[in-house]
This record gives sequence, C-alpha cells and structure tokens, in this order.
Amino acid sequence: MPIKCQHCPLRKKSLFDEMTSDEVRFMQTFKSGELRVEAGTTLMMEGSNSPQLFTVLEGMGLRYKTLEDGDRQVINFILPGDFLGLQAGVMQEMQHTVEASTDMLLCVFDRKSLWNLFEHHAERAFDLTWLAAVEEHLLGESLAILGQMSGIERVARAFVRLNDRCDALDLKKGAFIPLPFRQQDLADALGLSLVHTNKTLKKLRDQSVANWANGKLEVINYDRLCDIAQLDPTRDPIIRPLL
Repeated sequence: MPIKCQHCPLRKKSLFDEMTSDEVRFMQTFKSGELRVEAGTTLMMEGSNSPQLFTVLEGMGLRYKTLEDGDRQVINFILPGDFLGLQAGVMQEMQHTVEASTDMLLCVFDRKSLWNLFEHHAERAFDLTWLAAVEEHLLGESLAILGQMSGIERVARAFVRLNDRCDALDLKKGAFIPLPFRQQDLADALGLSLVHTNKTLKKLRDQSVANWANGKLEVINYDRLCDIAQLDPTRDPIIRPLL
C-alpha cells in the first residue's frame, strides 16, 4: 500500500522543514501513487517530456547530460527527499537524464496538478521556488569548485556534502554512508580524469581522512576532510522543504 503523507518517514528527518497539517493534506491530494524501480532504470530522459513528477523516498541515483560523442557529464547525485521532473513541468522537456543507481521508491505526482499548487498553495509554491533557487546556487558552487579547486579539494567537498546529507537522512551507520556510485561517476561530476580521481582517493585513504570502498564511504577524520574542502565543520546545516 502507498505510504500516506502523514506517515511519510522523511518528514521526521532533521534535514526537512516541518509541514503544517494543511500542507500534509494537500500533498496527499497532490500525490497520485508510488513507483518502485530497479537499479539502472532511466526515470527521465533528456529531451523528453513526462506527465509525472517524483520525490525520492528511498534509494539513490544520478542526474547527467549526454554529450554529442555519447559521453555523459554527471550533474549531481540524487538522494532521498530530492524532487525530480521540475524542468519538464516548466520547460516542457527534460534538460538532463535521471537514472537510478540503486533500487528506488518514489512518490509520484501528476504534473497537471503543479499549476494548482501555484494557484492555491502559495507556501508550497514558494518551497518549490526555493528548491529551484538552491539548485541554481549549487550549480554556481560547482562551477567555482571546478574552476578554482584542486582535485583533492573537489573530492573532499563532495564527500563532506554527501556525508552531511546522509547523516541528516539517518543513512549514516557509524562512520559509514552508502555511496553506491562508480569512481567514473565521481570523476565526471568533479571534472577529473578517472586516474586522477583514483590517485586522490588513495591520498585521502593514506592520510586516514576518508576511505571509499565496496559502495560505502568511511569518513575517518571529518574535521580534516572539511579543512581540505574549505568548509567550516561547525557550520549550520541547510534545512530544506520536502515535497
């Protein structure tokens, strides 16, 4: 049976803003069902349209663009709580592909109801705008990282962000978080060669800072990892809305 919005397990996580009872009721009417997909499934295809929008309940995936020569550029990593398909809802077609890296469970929303959200639920519409603004901010940060940071700084920044997000989602077990991606995916996302990425990962492992193996990332020295990533380990977390 589909999970009722009032019992959504993500609502309890520290990563997300609290929702009012009215917002929960609206989200229940907005939700049209759930979808389970296997690892490797393409959820949305670049250049295509989609009648559906999704929120990730469980699992992880990738956003990427396909280049003319067939290579792909990873844009970012998808985790529980992410909202998928807004581009198709606004621009009529996806500008990137979304692929499941693990088995996933998704909340499904009818794209036609998106306009009802903007017309009758201003707070939820603002939340959607906030998410779009954060995506733009993260894209700008990514460009700055690619242009100004060394390889080890880029990898450290990615690991800190993923560690913090998984920790807030209660996905962290001890010092370990799930990281079910390939080294090539990380290299693509950070603008590094696979060889450079592999050497950088070895440096972090040899320095007892972080170790990524067998689909899990072990953060051994969080403060040192933040120092390499040029991030304050005591900074406040970003609390985000849940759709």
